[in-house]
Amino acid sequence: MKRAQKNILVVNDDGIYGEGLKPLAKALGVLGRVTIVVPERERSAASHAITLHKPIRVRKLEENLYIMNGTPADCTRFGVIAMLKERADLVVSGINHGANLGADTMYSGTVGAAKEACMLGIPALAVSVATKEENPHFATATRFSVFLARQLLARSIPKNTCLNVNVPNRSWGNIQGVAVTTLGKRIYGRALSPRVDPRGLTYYWMAGAVPRGVGEPGSDIAAIEEGKISVTPLKLYLTDEVFLPDLRRWKWPK
Repeated sequence: MKRAQKNILVVNDDGIYGEGLKPLAKALGVLGRVTIVVPERERSAASHAITLHKPIRVRKLEENLYIMNGTPADCTRFGVIAMLKERADLVVSGINHGANLGADTMYSGTVGAAKEACMLGIPALAVSVATKEENPHFATATRFSVFLARQLLARSIPKNTCLNVNVPNRSWGNIQGVAVTTLGKRIYGRALSPRVDPRGLTYYWMAGAVPRGVGEPGSDIAAIEEGKISVTPLKLYLTDEVFLPDLRRWKWPK
């Protein structure tokens, strides 16, 4: 017997004060029962880390809204296993303030939370607005998130696959369409900025320019440059199937 109402878990890496959180959760309410579980503070670049060496503490702020001292992936795992009375039908991670393009996905807590849902066998999407400017167009990303969430609730996608969505920082009327894309290439600076504390000890800040993108045709970076929403399917398992046969032919110790 099918449940009348779908269970949707909303997580993020920007924490409880992330501007894109509550508008997204409210909008998804048209599709089902929404539960929010998010970090108590910003956890950007947490990737797919989970908490193993300290207790995880959870606090209920209001009905169906919880914060915890864990990572974004912790939020997904805790929400799915401990908070929802029935199985989650969908996990939506976001809306992130800033792009998650190309290799950003390896660092992203937003994407990590969606991948954790994959590991638990639940369809998931990660959503980001491709800007660091103030007052981004979260309404555009919210509208598309609801559209895509409805598709995921009605369709099936391959096991161990989630969707990574990047939305240009534009009003809905200025979006140039939707592109299904590959991950593009991001070029990261290698700079470290050394500092000296009052005790004479050296410490470092990650520094360098904002990562540059190579807008290869069909990539998520190219789509954003063209004013299109990018939707990229991400596989959970990373084996290089093309190189694998060649690697097996290497001479290995017996």
